[in-house]
Amino acid sequence: MALNPGDPAPAFSLPVTGGGTVELAALKGRKVVLFFYPKDDTSGCTREAQDFQALKDAFASADTTVIGVSPDPMKKHDKFRTKYGLELPLASDETKVMLQAFGVWVEKSMYGRKYMGVERTTFVIDAGGDVAHVFEKVKPAGHAAAVLDVLQRLAAA
Repeated sequence: MALNPGDPAPAFSLPVTGGGTVELAALKGRKVVLFFYPKDDTSGCTREAQDFQALKDAFASADTTVIGVSPDPMKKHDKFRTKYGLELPLASDETKVMLQAFGVWVEKSMYGRKYMGVERTTFVIDAGGDVAHVFEKVKPAGHAAAVLDVLQRLAAA
């Protein structure tokens, strides 16, 4: 099931780097960017995370929480954050319940082999908990800046 702008974002509660959990309900009143990515410490995922990290102050100024989500376990997330000096929170969805609720756990194909994986997708969620914008089939280069641009346009509207 694909989510569209105006749809309520599915509730979630996931373990997050830095300890504890992150829940959509606890973020109500703030805008949230959820960027779903396939795997820690791969070239595209590293680039995407580093770009969001580089713009963290601009996202904070836009009253927006940025969270990366992948099915990788917390231990991998912690190594990834340490290796690249990432401060933004990374949530782990090993059960893939949230990935399925957001419609990003999909059948993929590489070299003729079919497998299940994360479709790189980003959701902008408004302060009321509804989907405000969806970026599908994301290319990492320049993506974080494009998300920030959309946030700024939504704020001006």
